[in-house]
Amino acid sequence: MSATDPMAHPAVDEPIHPWSRYVALGDSFTEGIGDPEPRSPGGHRGWADRVAEELGRSHEDFAYANLAIRGRLLQQILDEQLEPCLALKPDLISISAGGNDLIRPGGDPDALADKLDDAVGRLSAHGATVVLFNGPDTGSTVLGRIRGKVAIYNENLRTVAARHDAVVADMWSLRELADPRMWDEDRLHFSPLGHHTIAAMVLDALNVPHKLEPYTTKPLPVRSWREARSEDLVWAREYLVPWVIRRIRHQSSGDGISPKRPTPGPVFGPAGTAVPRG
Repeated sequence: MSATDPMAHPAVDEPIHPWSRYVALGDSFTEGIGDPEPRSPGGHRGWADRVAEELGRSHEDFAYANLAIRGRLLQQILDEQLEPCLALKPDLISISAGGNDLIRPGGDPDALADKLDDAVGRLSAHGATVVLFNGPDTGSTVLGRIRGKVAIYNENLRTVAARHDAVVADMWSLRELADPRMWDEDRLHFSPLGHHTIAAMVLDALNVPHKLEPYTTKPLPVRSWREARSEDLVWAREYLVPWVIRRIRHQSSGDGISPKRPTPGPVFGPAGTAVPRG
């Protein structure tokens, strides 16, 4: 290739990825719960915002919408978010759903995968790149109790992804999530560090260069049995009991909540005030 060949020196402003409109679907994980940020729409940042920030760096016209709402079950996500997503005509879609179903008694990973299969088929039929999330292997007190169901769901999800040529964001293999500091105090949602780590993994799965460097952390001090027990009791009182009460009352943490980014817009500027923090 000669020095005058235009392919030898790509334009500086050449986009590093092919997408111009990204829509995120899901529940609290995609809404960004556990990663508070007052400057972000809805008061939470999260992995999806962080991914959109990186994707928007090389695209002047890049637009991002986030339709996720905390507490939503898989069928609710499909009923409430699928059609609005398609109406926005995205070329990149992420969907993470089924976790709230699996932690409930009777959550069937096979039945959930069948529902997801139909939805992914519709999304991919419109020509968009679809990103699916499998469940993490460890790190969460809550999810650790349903590890077997998560593993079954993950295998089904890989089949769905292969059938529809979707990208798998592989949280099961993300060993960093075993660190308790990746998780919020409620032991169910991710901390800012967890969301940052997952965002980097998603961008890697999409083969997009990014500036999200791994955080370095010091080892946690060894806790005594008494300290661990005390922390468990505080967690049960502040998080587990309210969750059980909501289930009994058929309430959801997402009741009355609207999507934080219902229409596509720039990540920074009038339609989105997020400020990158690394």
